[in-house]
Amino acid sequence: MALELVISVFVLLSVSSTSSFPIQESFISCLGAHSQNPIPFSISFYTPKNASFTSVFESTAQNLRYLSPSMPKPDFIFTPLEDSHVQAAVICAKILKVHMRVRSGGHDYEGLSYVSLIEKPFMVLDLAKLRAIHVDIEQNTAWIQAGATIGEVYYRISEKSQVHGFPAGICTSLGVGGHITGGAYGSMMRKYGLGADNVINARIVDADGKILDRAAMGEDLFWAIRGGGGGSFGIILWWQIKLVQVPPAVTVFTVTKTLEQDATNILYKWQQVAPNLDENLFIRVLIQVTNSSVAGKKTVSTSYNALFLGGADSLLQVMKRSFPELGLTKNDCLETSWIKSVVYMAGYPVTTPPEILLQGKSSGKIYFKAKSDFVRQVIPRVSLNSLWKRFLQEDGPLMIWNPYGGMMSKIPESSIPFPHRNGTLFKIQYLTAWFDGEQSMEKHMNWIRRFYYSMAPSASSFPREAYVNYRDLDLGMNQLNKTSFLWSRIWGSKYYKDNFIRLVKVKSKVDPSNFFRHEQSIPPLPIRKKNELDN
Repeated sequence: MALELVISVFVLLSVSSTSSFPIQESFISCLGAHSQNPIPFSISFYTPKNASFTSVFESTAQNLRYLSPSMPKPDFIFTPLEDSHVQAAVICAKILKVHMRVRSGGHDYEGLSYVSLIEKPFMVLDLAKLRAIHVDIEQNTAWIQAGATIGEVYYRISEKSQVHGFPAGICTSLGVGGHITGGAYGSMMRKYGLGADNVINARIVDADGKILDRAAMGEDLFWAIRGGGGGSFGIILWWQIKLVQVPPAVTVFTVTKTLEQDATNILYKWQQVAPNLDENLFIRVLIQVTNSSVAGKKTVSTSYNALFLGGADSLLQVMKRSFPELGLTKNDCLETSWIKSVVYMAGYPVTTPPEILLQGKSSGKIYFKAKSDFVRQVIPRVSLNSLWKRFLQEDGPLMIWNPYGGMMSKIPESSIPFPHRNGTLFKIQYLTAWFDGEQSMEKHMNWIRRFYYSMAPSASSFPREAYVNYRDLDLGMNQLNKTSFLWSRIWGSKYYKDNFIRLVKVKSKVDPSNFFRHEQSIPPLPIRKKNELDN
């Protein structure tokens, strides 16, 4: 076996020093030399010559803007089947100087896990086949692989217990690996914080190809990976999460109000009460353009979509006391189990069985552009009225307003890299979607940029904050042959506030050569700057 390894390495060095073999063949040879166990390349390695390359490449990509023919494509895709395969891929990418993009299969708004706008050649390491979930109810923990969806995690927890859950994303097709690296907010965040707040261990592959757990990586790196964004510090293999308690029965509701039904005044009141309600209650608002009852006229609809960790009678008391303006009734409420509430909050019909959560990654694809804001002061009624006029100018706009407060105000900003805590009333996600391809792209992109600019007086300032899991390349990009540290401070302060500098220091320590990089990855410090900060 040792002789075979020596021969493989010799062959690898030979092909890497000449151009007689394509990079794909060199990579395969290298993987064979460095993987602890055999790799079935016929089902794990895809090049543009494979008939299934396009389907694998597009399998979890959701933004059609990054699937257009003009966008760069990877030279190959590798789908590892075990941890050691990931380890070997990092080692080989480093030896062969192949730029690596890593995806766990979530939304990835700007395609950073499968498209490189800054360098070639590049490969995609797709973790879709690494989706094991091991739940330990006695210990109130679970180990989950990065390629699983958060919906699969919820389902596997519910299989073991009806009174345990996990406070992460509402959209159940999110890939766990990247979801938690950005924070992972959801409908129980006001009670238990973010998904990243409830991670107690992890296994990662670092820039040297070593597999590390929390003890081996150290507390600085463990801090950085829980909210510091994906693709900067290593490849997440596993998260160990802490489970939380949920009641046997919870209550959900959705109540919709249009402009003609006093939506503006109700939303004005929601801003004041939603962050201060009982922490068991989460009420988000989905805002869209719909057809009015007035013929030929469009209107704005505001849908109040809620989860209450308790029964309907208790919920009605809370609403009567704190938010009577919504007019919630017993008929609006649905008492159900926590796992069925997950399905409901994800937007499925109420009769949908929880097994829908096992369908894995979403296959839906649209053209879209998104942005985000954090709001720290109530938006006045007059500003809301101006907002509606601009909102109605777009064909398919969407805003989602998510309330903060509760546990989110109690956890310090520096606890993990996610800093948007005390003082935040709510977060806004802006999104516009279209279906006619690139011919109307400029129109929609211009609208959302203007709309975002117009919202500046209502948003946080110095910095104007943004959510890293809603990547927005408009905020700035790292560029090759530029000083990445200086460029990245533009967007870094928006995503991470004062935590950005600490993230840069961690990056400089664990990946000084910047192996893990993309258009908005955390950069290492320039040597001179690093020495200044060290002193």
